[in-house]
Amino acid sequence: MGHNLTFGWSGKIGRITLGATRAEGGTRKKSYSIGGGTTLPFLESDPSSAAPLVALEICDDPEYWSPIVKNYCGNLVENTASWAQTAEKIYGADLIRLYLTSTRQRNFSDIASLGKTIESVLRSTELPLIIEGSNEPRIDSEVFQMCGETAQGERILLGTAEADRYRSIAAAALAYNHSVIAQSPIDVNLAKQLNILLREIGLPRDHIVIDPYTGALGYGFEYSFSAMERIRFSALKGDADLSMPMISSAIDSLAIKEVREAEPSLQDSMAVQWEFYTGMAAAVAGAEIICVRHPKTVIMLKNAFESIRNGAGFQEVKQDGTQGA
Repeated sequence: MGHNLTFGWSGKIGRITLGATRAEGGTRKKSYSIGGGTTLPFLESDPSSAAPLVALEICDDPEYWSPIVKNYCGNLVENTASWAQTAEKIYGADLIRLYLTSTRQRNFSDIASLGKTIESVLRSTELPLIIEGSNEPRIDSEVFQMCGETAQGERILLGTAEADRYRSIAAAALAYNHSVIAQSPIDVNLAKQLNILLREIGLPRDHIVIDPYTGALGYGFEYSFSAMERIRFSALKGDADLSMPMISSAIDSLAIKEVREAEPSLQDSMAVQWEFYTGMAAAVAGAEIICVRHPKTVIMLKNAFESIRNGAGFQEVKQDGTQGA
């Protein structure tokens, strides 16, 4: 059994809602209320505290995606809607994080095609969505407007706001009642500052998720872990400007040297293990949403979280999702 260790905290993590069911005006089969923690992760015996959610990341243009994932998924990556459906039905993801990588094409201007892609994904899966828009300030406003409008009523999580480009995404979130990922470069003060900027233009606290940026394990993750832990400490001490839930995505885990240079027969296993242990550490640091790209990592993380919450402690998890002796 867990222990209800509060350490005398005076604050708590705020809650935000992702996804909207038909009864709530959307089309999702479930919605999630994330946050609400009153102590450090995995210490609460309160049955209402939830395990971190696991999101599988997919994209609409696989040219910009990990070859390891493309090799594993095969032709599936050529059909974004089918990929999303498989993530729900086969891979067991809690959320889908859709990256609109097509916007990385030089002089991209086909904004209408993004709406069609989002519509097809919404039809193919009933899971709540996280949608990553453009990386190009020139088209940010149009892209985020299209994302927000197409997913109106679904309460999606939009990414990503940064200190020098947050107004367009915040405007779309405000117009269509979505939430926003606020990303800062591994710095507690910068994370707080961005949250304040978003709130000053009208975005409520319960529409902000903090992304302190996650490096891969062994490649800067110790700094990420420290920043996440300090954000959680500040929130529990009563700092309302840091009391939002956190999200973590170690996208570099599948591209690090150890994975790239592994023997071909071991490369897939190495990638999954690296992603899994980075995700576990991020969850311990306080992240409520862990995002991964390799399908095998999803069930491994979910089983590990469940094992800890059931009082069994952390156990080695095999890549078929079962626990080792």
